[in-house]
Amino acid sequence: MATVEITTESFGTTIEDNDIVIVDFWASWCQPCVRFAPTYEAASEKHDDVVFGKVDTEAQQQLAAEANITSIPTLMAFREKVLVFAQPGALNGTQLDSVIDAVKALDMTEVHAAVAAKQAESPAAE
Repeated sequence: MATVEITTESFGTTIEDNDIVIVDFWASWCQPCVRFAPTYEAASEKHDDVVFGKVDTEAQQQLAAEANITSIPTLMAFREKVLVFAQPGALNGTQLDSVIDAVKALDMTEVHAAVAAKQAESPAAE
């Protein structure tokens, strides 16, 4: 599966409608982003059960700000609508595969329970 462009308008539905979504926040002027692009594209071809999205931080400044992107490239992984990984910096192919495998291996029952417990503790839940 090829990578898909994600915009402010499509971000929410992309996360909502897919089990696993990996998002690369990048910009064309960023040399590490440019060097990471072929690795990311190759992973998208290898893992057809994962949606690989790209957010151009120059074109989607509001989305980048809402995602608290302060360094690019930044990679985020969502599983069942939960952010389970976020890290700035380009990865090599082996590292990216390791992240994807780890996301796929997560016990989402535990993750959802931990999220629910954290939300119950927050003052906003009262």
